[in-house]
Amino acid sequence: MKVLITGFTPFGGESLNPAYEAVKLLNNEIAGAEIVKAEIPTVFRESIKCLEEIIEKEKPDIAICIGQAGGRFEISIERIAINLDDARIPDNENNAPIDEVIFEDGENAYFAKLPIKAMVNEIIEEKIPAAVSNSAGTFVCNHLMYGLLYLIDKKYPNMKGGFIHVPFIPEQVVNKRNMAAMALDDIVKGLSCAIRAAVENDEDIKKTGGTIC
Repeated sequence: MKVLITGFTPFGGESLNPAYEAVKLLNNEIAGAEIVKAEIPTVFRESIKCLEEIIEKEKPDIAICIGQAGGRFEISIERIAINLDDARIPDNENNAPIDEVIFEDGENAYFAKLPIKAMVNEIIEEKIPAAVSNSAGTFVCNHLMYGLLYLIDKKYPNMKGGFIHVPFIPEQVVNKRNMAAMALDDIVKGLSCAIRAAVENDEDIKKTGGTIC
């Protein structure tokens, strides 16, 4: 089995992105699966194009994209991506789409093709905070997650895929008061747990993971 794991370039004035910093430190094999790592530009459209080129080349069984969610204190396994770009800040090429559809022929939303609750459970068993997230935002993270699931729907029906958000790491919050952070080593451990669960679980577990609001 082959698993593609991607992480974004830094954006929003940050000098690094914990998503790709963690991806680089992952083992090259997890749960018997080969791990392929790639960096994706934090740019609308270009991010999906880059991902599609890597998928065409590597032909992974599973593709999981990783992104930064500054302010969150836990590793978030995303449940859903919506067919909408609505940028609060410009991307790395100064694109800032507002209320734009990502793919005209795509569904309004796609659910992750991953055992998301099994992945959360595996991370929590490692004593690392994790939860199901029901919003990937409307920036490039949601854009790429939607693009991945669109590709699965249209071209790669046998591939599993989804998206994980990770918090800032401590060095990013030195001058950000009361901002959550997670040690890079814990992010790496958490992602490794999530990947292992994705490899080992064909079906998700039945466990609460919803929210009230």
